[in-house]
Amino acid sequence: MRVVVQRVRAASVAVDGDIVGKTGPGLLVLAGFEEADTETDLDWMAGKIIRLRLFADENGVMNRSVLDVGGEVLAVSQFTLYASVKKGNRPSWSRAARGEVSQPLFERFVAKLSVELGKAVPTGVFGADMQVSLINDGPVTLCIDSKAPD
Repeated sequence: MRVVVQRVRAASVAVDGDIVGKTGPGLLVLAGFEEADTETDLDWMAGKIIRLRLFADENGVMNRSVLDVGGEVLAVSQFTLYASVKKGNRPSWSRAARGEVSQPLFERFVAKLSVELGKAVPTGVFGADMQVSLINDGPVTLCIDSKAPD
C-alpha cells in the first residue's frame, strides 16, 4: 500500500463538477493498493497517518497529529501511485491492484481511518474521473509505503 499524505488548509474532490468530498484543515490522503496488500497493511497505514506529527505545537514545532489538532482527513483512491516508468515513456500500472481487489481495500482503509480519527472520513468516488483541489499547508507532503516503512 502506498499513500501520499499532504497537510492541507482545505481540500475537496469533485466528480462531474459536483463536490463529493471535502475537508477543512487536516490531511489529504491519496491511497493506492497492490494485490499483496493485507489487513496488516491497512491497520499499520491508518494508525501511522492519524498519529503522524505534522502539525505545529505552541512552539511552532511539528509535534502534533491530526487527531491532536482536531483536524479532518479526505481520502482519495489513486491507483497511479503504482506507476512503473522503467521502460519507455508510457507508465505501466501492472502492480496496481485490480478494481475488484482495490475497492474493498480502499473502503476498509477509510473505515479504519474513521475509527482512528473518531469521525467520518469523506472520499471521492472510486474509479471515477476526479478533480482534486487543495491548499497545501507548508507545504508538507509525505510518501509512505507499507512494504518499506522506513
